[in-house]
Amino acid sequence: QVQLVESGGGLVQAGGSLRLSCVLSGRIFSLTNMNWYRQAPGKQREWVATITVGGGTSYADSVKGRFTISRDNAKNTTYLQMTSLKPGDTAVYYCNAVLYDSWGRGTQVTVSA
Repeated sequence: QVQLVESGGGLVQAGGSLRLSCVLSGRIFSLTNMNWYRQAPGKQREWVATITVGGGTSYADSVKGRFTISRDNAKNTTYLQMTSLKPGDTAVYYCNAVLYDSWGRGTQVTVSA
């Protein structure tokens, strides 16, 4: 059974940093591209970042230069390093394993002004 579990969210002041983690179990992690999405209250879920199986990365304009996505295939884990956080980054953050069409339950990130 495929499972994705996010962690690392929390409350942080504006300008602070957090690192989110997402662990995949039940499938071969190295075969899948991985995405991070987020959903703020009252808004649609939006794409944040992607890392391919080859390590290529892409980012939404709103986070480019502040967020870094990475992966560790030995740990079946993808990370989202978030710096210079803004109140507008407040959302539930979800990871997505593209090949398996699987989603985690999300982790809450709250950035206070």
